[in-house]
Amino acid sequence: MKAPAADQLRLLDLQAVDLSIDQLAHKKRTLPEHAEIEKTAASLAELRDELAGAESVVEGLDRKIRGLENEVEQVRARAERDTQRMQSGAVGAKELERLQHEVDSLGARQSALEDDELVLMEERENADSVRSGVQDRFDAANEGLAALEVRRDAIENEIDADVAARTAEREPIAASIPEDLRALYEKLRASSGGIGAAALRARRCGGCRIELYGTALQEARAADEDEVLRCEECRRILVRTGESGL
Repeated sequence: MKAPAADQLRLLDLQAVDLSIDQLAHKKRTLPEHAEIEKTAASLAELRDELAGAESVVEGLDRKIRGLENEVEQVRARAERDTQRMQSGAVGAKELERLQHEVDSLGARQSALEDDELVLMEERENADSVRSGVQDRFDAANEGLAALEVRRDAIENEIDADVAARTAEREPIAASIPEDLRALYEKLRASSGGIGAAALRARRCGGCRIELYGTALQEARAADEDEVLRCEECRRILVRTGESGL
């Protein structure tokens, strides 16, 4: 392939812009915020499960406490009814004795239930404290995630703006290069890690860093100015400059 030396030199300008765009894309993909967001999101998911468990414990204790409260109320109501019957004077001595025994038993039952309720209320207080602690950690993690996302978005917007500027810079450079030369460059860039053209400096390929010697060096020296050279090692386009050392 042949192309004017000036067009070949513009390949280096195009390559520099493309490399900067690739670097910006890499920067966007590998922002440390991505890993931090992923880690925080995972922690948040664990805290969400932990919070659900803590809330379940509190709700379970609330149900038990309500159950005991209902039972205490039933025992108290029954004791009051028995006491009213005893005080009515309408029962015999034997029934009075039975009612008194039942009232005493109900009183003992109520006392035991109230003791159990106090124990449960203490457990509930502790469980609520645990739940509050988990909620605080969950809220902090959620706020941290939101802050990370805001920071990531701001950085990505800056990168996108830089990419847009570099892309606008690229267009006139690409348009000034002959279509066949540009097509070869694009093909090589896609298959060679983003570098399709490299400067030849001090007889060394700027792409693979291999120095030209022997037949390859002689052919490069003998090539016409408009001949498009290719590196024998990496096959990228070799662009001759004033520093090529030929």
